[in-house]
Amino acid sequence: MSLSATQTKPLTKPSMHMLCHQAPVIPVLTIHDLGHAVPLAEALVAGGLPVLEVTIHTPAALAAIPLMARVPGVTIGAGSLLNSQHVNQAHQAGATFASSPGATRQVIDACKDLALPLLPGAASPTEITDLVNYGFDLIKLFPASAGGPAALRSLSAPFPKVHFIPTGGISQDDALDYLTLPNVACVGGSWVAPAQMIQEEHWGGIRKLAHQARLLGNGH
Repeated sequence: MSLSATQTKPLTKPSMHMLCHQAPVIPVLTIHDLGHAVPLAEALVAGGLPVLEVTIHTPAALAAIPLMARVPGVTIGAGSLLNSQHVNQAHQAGATFASSPGATRQVIDACKDLALPLLPGAASPTEITDLVNYGFDLIKLFPASAGGPAALRSLSAPFPKVHFIPTGGISQDDALDYLTLPNVACVGGSWVAPAQMIQEEHWGGIRKLAHQARLLGNGH
């Protein structure tokens, strides 16, 4: 059943738009070791990327969120939310926004009930249409690499009032191809915090990658 067929009051989320004005890239982070949480957040913020999304599918993720939230200047969200239990766990952990790879009415309603701003995911025009009818005008396009920048250019005509945060498969090499599109608010990516660098605690290298990503916004 489509979301539009069972609408409830749309979720208001002005802060989601504000987040994209803070930096052109939202790092999508996978935390396996709780000891990495704070220095990772510090490195990314120092590099100029203050808005972070922590995927919740590792045992350390929910415990990492409140630790990272204490880093000065950071804004922490929870990603990969699939159901209302995930939403509740993310909210209790202190996440200030939620992100989902796809969108279900269960996730949308749970976020609305908690007044937790949501970035819902979509992969097709049908899913985007459902979210527009539900009241969203900022949508995660996931996985972005499936259609690339060409798909986003094509989506601008049927969805002129929608802005997107393409996520999934984006790298430093092609991020600017997305960011120069008028319907792209910012991008999500994991390249600024590679798993090997995190494992090796190479915080200086991650800070440098964050700084390079931040500079992508100069022409955006």
